[in-house]
Amino acid sequence: MGFSQESIKRLNGQFKGIPPEEIISWAIKHATAPVVTTNFRPYEVAILNAVSDVKADVPVIWCDTGYNTPNTYKHAEALIKRLKLNIDLYVPRQTTAQRDSVMGIPQIDDPKHAEFTEQVKLEPFRRAMAAHKPDVWFTNLRKGQTALRDSLDILSLSKDGVLKVSPFYYWSDTQLNAYLKQYNLPNELNYFDPTKVLENRECGLHT
Repeated sequence: MGFSQESIKRLNGQFKGIPPEEIISWAIKHATAPVVTTNFRPYEVAILNAVSDVKADVPVIWCDTGYNTPNTYKHAEALIKRLKLNIDLYVPRQTTAQRDSVMGIPQIDDPKHAEFTEQVKLEPFRRAMAAHKPDVWFTNLRKGQTALRDSLDILSLSKDGVLKVSPFYYWSDTQLNAYLKQYNLPNELNYFDPTKVLENRECGLHT
């Protein structure tokens, strides 16, 4: 499946205001190897529910840094069971205990921060994408999260040419809360990303 920037721009104009389920259904029809990525952060349940409602067996790539809160792990297990997610778990090659003893969690201005991010997030993600070789990548990116994400849209191309589909891109927290209430879905706000000091800092996967 190949899309030009012009065709993506045209489709984004058509998809704005369209229900997420319709966008997902369109993408599934055009995909041969779709995946969803998640870290079970707040509101991730929306994309997981929406995609699994359209196609139950889409692989869900979970790159677990090893630093999630107990609440996040319990939330993840509950959603995996409830939504019957086709989870494929990827973890760093180093144990958290080993890294804590050698490196700890470097601050953003520490030269070791780049290596830390590489170990806990970027390398597992690359390994997952290399294994699945997706042509469609469902994400819960939303406008207003980071400067980079503000430059994207419902559809965008990754640097590797994978079509990223963010059906909730223009949704606010208020709209997502209503969606979760409509489907009686839980949310978990107690989330920790060790690679990001600020909430509006880009995680590195989408650059």
